[in-house]
Amino acid sequence: MNPGLHYFPLAAPALLGLAILFLVVTGFVAGRLLTFAAESMGLAAHAMIGILLLSFLGSYINIPIAYLPEHHMTRLTVVPFFGMPYVVPMVRTSTTILAVNVGGAVIPTVLSLYLMARNQLFGLSVAGTAVVAFACHMLATPEPGLGIAEPIFVPTVVTAVVALLLSRRHAGALAYICGSLGTLIGADLMNLSRIPGLGAPVASIGGAGTFDGIFVIGLLSVVYAGWFAARSRRSASR
Repeated sequence: MNPGLHYFPLAAPALLGLAILFLVVTGFVAGRLLTFAAESMGLAAHAMIGILLLSFLGSYINIPIAYLPEHHMTRLTVVPFFGMPYVVPMVRTSTTILAVNVGGAVIPTVLSLYLMARNQLFGLSVAGTAVVAFACHMLATPEPGLGIAEPIFVPTVVTAVVALLLSRRHAGALAYICGSLGTLIGADLMNLSRIPGLGAPVASIGGAGTFDGIFVIGLLSVVYAGWFAARSRRSASR
């Protein structure tokens, strides 16, 4: 097993920040708000929080799926052959491991498909995911040594606006679906051709560069769902 394949995608301060945000949000949505959120998204009361926790812990695990050759021309050198000096380029060859992050890709994809089927949101999900994917693709940046990076707040803001415009009733589920799948497709999958040449030892889909945005979107989707479900309940009881 490659010892450098499994690691948390963020440094300790940022990872601690996400952990604190997780605790704050889960505390905020406790009680009736959590129940409303779970019901509106088609999940058991505490399953949603458990899944988000698994996503956080699962970000440590990367599953390798391919190996991409990297070629870097470093310098020219002179090679003598039978007294004749020849100038040739010295090339260093390395390999980039293409992997799938469990917490940032596998779990969000499975949950998104479940929410899509459970709430019958196929059309709205496709439309919202396309918008988020386009925005993420336009803003994705190839970073040498890292891979593809995405600003954390851009997909979050775009997802919030898209989810609310598409359906207030299903804003939470749509926020999770469109934000997770849109970020994965737009930032990672649509930029796979840009990975060779960046010199990243591991390029993880849903890992470093995009995990933070996907995780924050997952947290906010819980708030969306609880808030609008609670408002709908209060409106219906009047």
